Amino acid sequence: MDNDDGPERMASIFMLMTLNLKLHRPANKTNMARPNSNHAIIIVQFLRLRKTRRPFERKTKAALQPYINFQAKRRDRVINWTHSTFLPFTHNPTKHIISTFVNFSHFPCGTNQTISNMRNKKPSLLWLSLFITCFLSFHSYTSLAVLTTISANQSLSVDQTLVSQEGHFELGFFSPGNNSKYYIGMWYRKISQRTYVWVANRDNPVSDKNSAKLTILDGNLVVLDQSQSIVWSTNLSSPSSGSVVAVLLDSGNLILSNRPNASATDAMWQSFDHPTDTWLPGGKIRLDNITKKPQYLTSWKNLEDPATGLFSLELDPAGSTAYLILWNKTELYWSSGVWNGQIFSLVPEMRLNYIYNFTFESNENESYFTYSLYNSSIISRFLMDVSGQIKQLTWLDNAQQWNLFWSQPKQQCDVYAFCGGFGSCTENAMPYCNCLTGYEPKSQSDWNLTDYSGGCVRKTELQCGSPNSSNKDKDRFLPILNMKLPNHSQSIGAGNVGDCEAKCLSNCSCTAYAYGNSGCLIWYGDLLNLQQLTQDDSSGQTLFLKLAASEFHDSKSNKGTFIGAVAGAVGGVVVLLIVFVIVMLRRRKRHVGTGTSVEGSLVAFGYRDLQNATKNFSEKLGGGGFGSVFKGTLPDSSVIAVKKLESISQGEKQFRTEVSTIGTVQHVNLVRLRGFCSEGTKKLLVYDYMPNGSLDSKMFQEDSSKALDWKVRYQIALGTARGLTYLHEKCRDCIIHCDVKPENILLDADLVPKVADFGLAKLVGRDFSRVLTTMRGTRGYLAPEWISGVAITAKADVYSYGMMLFEFVSGRRNSEPSEDGQVRFFPTFAANMVHQGGNVLSLLDPRLEGNADIEEVIRVIKIASWCVQDDESHRPSMGQVVQILEGFLELSLPPIPRTLQAFVDNHESIVFFTDSSSTQSSQVKSNVSTASSQAKSHTASNSSQSSSQN
Repeated sequence: MDNDDGPERMASIFMLMTLNLKLHRPANKTNMARPNSNHAIIIVQFLRLRKTRRPFERKTKAALQPYINFQAKRRDRVINWTHSTFLPFTHNPTKHIISTFVNFSHFPCGTNQTISNMRNKKPSLLWLSLFITCFLSFHSYTSLAVLTTISANQSLSVDQTLVSQEGHFELGFFSPGNNSKYYIGMWYRKISQRTYVWVANRDNPVSDKNSAKLTILDGNLVVLDQSQSIVWSTNLSSPSSGSVVAVLLDSGNLILSNRPNASATDAMWQSFDHPTDTWLPGGKIRLDNITKKPQYLTSWKNLEDPATGLFSLELDPAGSTAYLILWNKTELYWSSGVWNGQIFSLVPEMRLNYIYNFTFESNENESYFTYSLYNSSIISRFLMDVSGQIKQLTWLDNAQQWNLFWSQPKQQCDVYAFCGGFGSCTENAMPYCNCLTGYEPKSQSDWNLTDYSGGCVRKTELQCGSPNSSNKDKDRFLPILNMKLPNHSQSIGAGNVGDCEAKCLSNCSCTAYAYGNSGCLIWYGDLLNLQQLTQDDSSGQTLFLKLAASEFHDSKSNKGTFIGAVAGAVGGVVVLLIVFVIVMLRRRKRHVGTGTSVEGSLVAFGYRDLQNATKNFSEKLGGGGFGSVFKGTLPDSSVIAVKKLESISQGEKQFRTEVSTIGTVQHVNLVRLRGFCSEGTKKLLVYDYMPNGSLDSKMFQEDSSKALDWKVRYQIALGTARGLTYLHEKCRDCIIHCDVKPENILLDADLVPKVADFGLAKLVGRDFSRVLTTMRGTRGYLAPEWISGVAITAKADVYSYGMMLFEFVSGRRNSEPSEDGQVRFFPTFAANMVHQGGNVLSLLDPRLEGNADIEEVIRVIKIASWCVQDDESHRPSMGQVVQILEGFLELSLPPIPRTLQAFVDNHESIVFFTDSSSTQSSQVKSNVSTASSQAKSHTASNSSQSSSQN
């Protein structure tokens, strides 16, 4: 229905219905004439409203009031005008009309018989109410009309939207969060979370929504504000002289064309050439090879302000074919590495071409990278986030949320100047940013929106250069330990730390200094890119921050202060004595350092006890996405492994509940949880120590004499399968591990496998997606459903187990080169060999010199091939895997999965999720003179072996 004549047409229909009501009016009910006369009044009032465009709800109520008052006098009943009667609807008008009928059935003084009474006694009243409702609801629908195009004689106002043909995307005015400004933006129409993918006037919002509009003016698409001034335009230098229309395509591309049924190829202008923060399938981030002007993907300023932010992605203007992320378009802090014809050298994740079809094009006019989805039903996007990270997200329909699959840089604190000037970033803390001592946020409201770019300002100005400052008021320096020093320091000559301090103190522009192996370093102006390192990171240095003297407490200021200090000291001694007595009494009630038994067999350890047991966490066994693991020894001489958990936001009660559940899960092939510690933000888990470390440290080592023989590998595979079977099928509730890989299979003194880190997915909670996708080495074992967005079941663990089984055969990572130096994706190579009946022993780890049971090798490869089937319903359960490995079930020849078949014709150039992506952030940390030289210096690193007890 056309937007302009829809209400009038509905009014005509409504008039016919009122005439129909007259035909059904009982002859002896003459008093019904007045309501019927009011029917005409309603129609006339409504048509007047359309012409004057006055607020609909208020005027419509006024128009209907004579009818309402008349019925109120007769029955003492008043129709309950609920707000939802006038709510706009854009998705399902029928559903809204039905719900509106229900609203009209509510009467303040009535009973459940109200509608039936109306039906029995006053049928015209019932029908009139229903048709009035339909009429009003239909007007709500048409007043918030859905347009498919905008032509030269049309405009899009705040109560209208433009929708793509299949309804995938919608464009209209919006105001994010508590922002009082209005923007023209585009969002997904068929998902529950309003997610904006493009903003037209991001830097020029309008304040009066009622008079703003999007229209076509002189061949350009423009946004007009309340004064009819142009605040945004497509800025075509030579607009079409003919009729121009704006069309929103189902790809999310807004185009301007002189053809009403145009495609992107017919566009005179398209939004894909002017992205904001989101990169949709089919879009491109390009470089003009003639002007050398890059196209930017730029973050929002904050979560409620789509204005141009500080972080941007661009194609290297120096022509290195690498994508770069920069701060303020000046400071490079991440590079994709150069394009090798198949993938970017530092983004091995691009091997997932069974879901994403990546393409890089370069000619004399432009270079650009684009991608498409093989399965168009998947909703996926790349986002230049306000966090300064480029993120790949996929919509999970059943969970109704976005799933983070990939992001770079992996560590938030690797984003340059994320916390702004004089802000310090701490990786494992929430929030990430804090102001240095003596400073406070420049804008607390911005910090509340996680926009730290404004940084911090001094609480007290320095006295440097002040003629009235006395000796005691001179500025001083505060030492800040274990800091990653900020960028842009200047080196000056100084013989010792005292000379270095004096030179900084004498210069009013100097804000901080450091003295170490690099000599004397001083900083002028804002301190950017500060990072507070963790205790176990010994690479930090001491930064001396210049502060006003008033920021320090001077105990010699007066006699009263001195007396107070003495009294405080005496009181402190008394308190220490009391504390000492209490501690001694408590220690008599328990064994020192062994903790208190709670929750069945679990032990609640004190943080100090674990700190002593691990010698202040000095012996690190390994680290992963969940945290670092340290070796410790309890007073009873038992050796333990202590995992310091990170990214845990659960409360005390919920944490203890989840830990208690994990503690009850005990099996010979599962690592036993001995206890835990929960003190404030400190959350630790205590496990049995595994002397042989993790499976990857044994299976992937280069020393042939220490290689695991086939019988041991087979038993490890069987034991691991039994452990996973227990988690999936024997526990009260199925426990999905979600991160099955060699690093999480630990070996005891007898090389018995123990599955580790089970149950941690639930402990981490909503943040698990981020943790999982940033774990070193994890992605090579992830099932396709992690990317496609479908529900995750126990079959995801089966897939990961299958990928690991292939490595049992080859003795190397699936992505590593074979003995002849060729890079074959081993699962594809092995599956094809078995399928064709080839020489299976040629697949075996050469360090074993052919010493293996050929039937067992074939069985393992078949199981692995079945486990990695694309359709999870075709994968066996872990219980079935155990029976097959034990020889109780026969196994047919598996089909080659589509995900593996994709590599058959192009296997020599495939890189399958190496750890290069986890180390790339560190490779862009060094200062360089130009972005292009930095990008060219990047090379893909080889897969590294993870430490034990990961």
